Amino acid sequence: MHIEPGVVDGAKMALAYGTAAAAAGVSLKLIADDLKTHSLPSFAARSVLALIGTFVCFEVLPHFAVGVSEVHLILGTTLLLILGAGPAAVGLAAGLLVQGLFFAPTDLPMYFVNVTTLLFPLFAIHMIARRIIPAHKPYVDLGYGDVLKLSAAYQGGIVAWVAFWALYGQGAGVMSEVLSFGAAYMLVILIEPLADLAALAIAKTLHRHKDSGLFVDRLHRAA
Repeated sequence: MHIEPGVVDGAKMALAYGTAAAAAGVSLKLIADDLKTHSLPSFAARSVLALIGTFVCFEVLPHFAVGVSEVHLILGTTLLLILGAGPAAVGLAAGLLVQGLFFAPTDLPMYFVNVTTLLFPLFAIHMIARRIIPAHKPYVDLGYGDVLKLSAAYQGGIVAWVAFWALYGQGAGVMSEVLSFGAAYMLVILIEPLADLAALAIAKTLHRHKDSGLFVDRLHRAA
């Protein structure tokens, strides 16, 4: 979902610095919440796994440029459900940074724009999950409808942020490119719930490792 360099620039980048700072603040709160119920080694291990997963989504899985951005299969819902919100936030931000530093340096000027676009939809589905998933239901028992709601919210959030940045940075003249990008992302919304369910099915078979520290507690346990 990388927004192309130059879409937002100059003085308008000040807003991106502000939104990224806000995202960092929310991430710190999620990290603190995670450490109340998980050990530091568990948090670190899950953050590294989230970083690796993010990097695979960005660099290994197919992706293509459409309109003002790129279309990626970003498994934000999978990272949230398997690893937890705090590690997912760290992994998404760190994976984006690693890509910019070592593989796509031209993207670095847009880091604060792109990290905002990744993290705020994650925060949204974290809140949605707390509202729609019953406390007695472990994440491994979720059905297609549950993960579809979360995936649609996450990917829809990404599309909304990309549209906002494009229109904020370039004006209404890029509307056709924004619509093209949004239409292309509909394919991702159809595919991601299947990937989420596959990941949860695999996680369910690993129930005996629930205390390994590699999974968020909520994956195999009721709240």
